[in-house]
Amino acid sequence: MKLNDRGLLVVVSGPSGVGKGTVRKALFEMPKHNLTYSVSMTTRKQRPGEKDGVDYYFVSKEEFLKRVEEGKFLEHAEFVGNYYGTPLDKVNERLEDGQEVVLEIEVEGALQVKKKVPDCVMIFIVPPGKEALYQRLRKRGTESEDVIEQRIEKANREFKLAKYYDYIVVNDEVSNAADRIMAIIRAEHAKTARSIHKYMELIGEDEE
Repeated sequence: MKLNDRGLLVVVSGPSGVGKGTVRKALFEMPKHNLTYSVSMTTRKQRPGEKDGVDYYFVSKEEFLKRVEEGKFLEHAEFVGNYYGTPLDKVNERLEDGQEVVLEIEVEGALQVKKKVPDCVMIFIVPPGKEALYQRLRKRGTESEDVIEQRIEKANREFKLAKYYDYIVVNDEVSNAADRIMAIIRAEHAKTARSIHKYMELIGEDEE
């Protein structure tokens, strides 16, 4: 039984190449969860194996910027010449329905979300070491060496922003990282600040 009706906004973030997407997919493969994934929108090119509307909503730069002007994003950011954003309406609908909404976004966007939704749960994914990060970025084989170097430089800056997050999860093994995130989500629901109102109603008492 949940002691709060509103869903939980869970922000899974971290530098490019730490395995955010892989961990998120493993999280959703776990049994008996009430998680929903908020698909981000981007102007970058679709990679092999990616599906529009499943991995991302792929749109033109013009359409993206039009949506920015109309205030239709919870957060948005530019990275290596491409734009990324989280559609606001989808997130609000699911939270009001009591669903746990998971965002998998870049660090800059995550910090924007924290300002707009202070009670969101911020989780920073890190690799077991910097060398592992460099190997993952090069293993993709989808970007030039210049772009990879840009991503590495940005990652080194973003590691310093981990202090603004609620939790740090090391992605040493994907299944372990997913287990840790699920444990965090369950613990967050038990926090007094999230559940005290519902609890007092349940026992028929007024808060002092």
